[in-house]
Amino acid sequence: MSPETMDALAGKRVAVVSRIYVPEPAAASYRLRALVAELAANGAAVDVLTSNPPAGFDDVDSPARGARVRRMWVLRDRAGYVRGYLQYLSFDLPVFFRLLFMRKPHLVIVEPPPTTGWFTRIACGIRGIPYLYYAADIWSDAVGSAGYPRHIAVILRGVERWAMSGAAAVVSVSAEFTERIREQFPRAMVTTVGNGVDTTMFSPVGEKIALGVPYLLYAGTASEVHGAQIFLDAFEEVLKTRPDSKLVFIGQGSDFATLAERSKSLPVGAVELRPRMSPEEVASWIRGAVVTLASVHPDGYARAFATKMYASVACGVPVIYAGTGPGADFAAREGIGHAVAYEKEAIAAVMLSVLSDEEPYANRAARSEWAANNISLRAVASRIIGEARRILTR
Repeated sequence: MSPETMDALAGKRVAVVSRIYVPEPAAASYRLRALVAELAANGAAVDVLTSNPPAGFDDVDSPARGARVRRMWVLRDRAGYVRGYLQYLSFDLPVFFRLLFMRKPHLVIVEPPPTTGWFTRIACGIRGIPYLYYAADIWSDAVGSAGYPRHIAVILRGVERWAMSGAAAVVSVSAEFTERIREQFPRAMVTTVGNGVDTTMFSPVGEKIALGVPYLLYAGTASEVHGAQIFLDAFEEVLKTRPDSKLVFIGQGSDFATLAERSKSLPVGAVELRPRMSPEEVASWIRGAVVTLASVHPDGYARAFATKMYASVACGVPVIYAGTGPGADFAAREGIGHAVAYEKEAIAAVMLSVLSDEEPYANRAARSEWAANNISLRAVASRIIGEARRILTR
């Protein structure tokens, strides 16, 4: 760390506001943990304002020295998620009052949804606190692509505009998002910081799951945005040639019930659906897989990026990506994996090709090394630290 950065953050109080945080398994949880650790390492005193973890996940993670996690009760849906109007409100209202009455921080960093950004802007405006908005997604675009009524997308766009335009800085996870934010919210001061993965947790070193047969793995959220059912359709074709193979789904999402029902039409034991698990467990499943799977439905949210690909590459395991957009560009990079059209025949052909060719370990080692150098969460956190320093010294 530079002396200038240390001087800017040393002794400063920073509040990080997010409805989810470790141990809840989500990309946001891990990148925020990396950010909190980097803030603390640069001398800041950090308060994370977040929710209690979902059932089955004990809060055993020790925060970085100089940081503390302040949790509050929140309403979750049947699947254990903070997702939906009432669920968001159950977090946003209490955190609004916490921001009003807690010891005044020098900076607030807020994670979507935009409703949280809305309340954060009001609280910070009352107290004269600058805030940074972490734009990991553009929610109004996502809602519009998912088929929600148009008026919902319009209202959410207004909320998102308010949240971003009042921020001292907005950080975006991709160049595509940055371009879209500047187009939709021209008053937002946005900078691209990228996205990443914890390359200390997701690496080729560690436990590896062995099922006795080669398996393909889909690990992470499966929702209407992803269209993961295409992999079941393709795998049904694969089984005609490779009945010894298996398809495994790990995670959660609105489409998991559909996946479970669809899997019943395939041979018994050919498909496994497992609930979400800790990142350490997910890493062990990735290491044992022949290949991992990721997708974004072509009729959905074209700018979405399946961050599960980062975890796979960090473990050294290749990816099959079905769809278009930034995910296809990433998967098509030399040595990363395979980008394929969102069609069962095309996906089945690539699955069979990967199952037939045993990849040398050297390829996995090179893939993991590339990830460590290019998409580590620490590198992303350092870029956000630069924005925080700019705000605090302005």
